Amino acid sequence: MKVTNRKIVEFIRDTWVIPLNNNSQFATENNLDEKTVRRIREDGTYQISLITVIRICEAKNIKLSKFFEMAGL
Repeated sequence: MKVTNRKIVEFIRDTWVIPLNNNSQFATENNLDEKTVRRIREDGTYQISLITVIRICEAKNIKLSKFFEMAGL
């Protein structure tokens, strides 16, 4: 389960957080706390919650199933 969680965090980080290069903007656009975005970006042990993934999917207008497909899961 930890490997799957890490893949999800790294996918979000590498696909959306790092390219945007603005934690505050990503947080605002995805209805997240900026602390959560910092943890996605910097914390190698961060365990992302399902609600966080759902919020990102809703903001990106993608289905949860499509997200997991995109993440290679």
